[in-house]
Amino acid sequence: MNCLEIQDMHKAFGGIQALDTCSLSVTQGTITGLIGPNGSGKTTLFNIITGYERADSGQVRFQAQDITNKAPDTIFRLGIGRTFQLTRIFPRLTVLENMHVAVQRTDLRGMFRWWSASHERQRALELLEFVGLHTLKDLPAGNLSFGQRKLLEFAFILIAEPQVILLDEPAGGVNPTMVNYLADRIRTLNQRGVTFLIVEHNMEFVMELCHRVTVMHRGTSIAEGTPAEVRANPDVLQAYLGD
Repeated sequence: MNCLEIQDMHKAFGGIQALDTCSLSVTQGTITGLIGPNGSGKTTLFNIITGYERADSGQVRFQAQDITNKAPDTIFRLGIGRTFQLTRIFPRLTVLENMHVAVQRTDLRGMFRWWSASHERQRALELLEFVGLHTLKDLPAGNLSFGQRKLLEFAFILIAEPQVILLDEPAGGVNPTMVNYLADRIRTLNQRGVTFLIVEHNMEFVMELCHRVTVMHRGTSIAEGTPAEVRANPDVLQAYLGD
């Protein structure tokens, strides 16, 4: 069953057509990769799915519900979480305080009100342990390495227990050891029923991790299938090497 569907999506920025009749489906319980050359529209599609950009036309459906052009917080509360190419954390707050902000975002209570219940704090500590940051909970988030910041942002969205997680270049700029650790965390969550859609340029990461891969080029999807099928598709090779 498809839990996320994008149908005939169009988006232009002035005279630039970022998305052109783009369609994509993500099957519930899978890890799906979204790849393509720079400028193919991957991040624009992510932004439209999660409400950070408005579609010119087309439809986004989540669990059979039309969520096209809904606000980011509404989409987040419905069960779709996402990360960004550039991490969005609060560098002057501690790692644990960043998780507190995540709790407040989830239930829309005042951002800097202290933990309302001990179980919320415990949940935050458990997630920091899950991503390997529990020993750094009292460190200012701005002191973390780039890879650790990505793990913190990952934990940040997990506190809302999303059904679907969109990861925007999670392996970008991260050392191989941390890439492998992140892949392990993704697999663990997927085994628990979380669905993933991942934009990534690291082909080894995508091909080893994902069940299905969709390829975008010039604003539309040109191929989809298993990693082996995508590797063997001549249209994919042509898209990456140029006309």
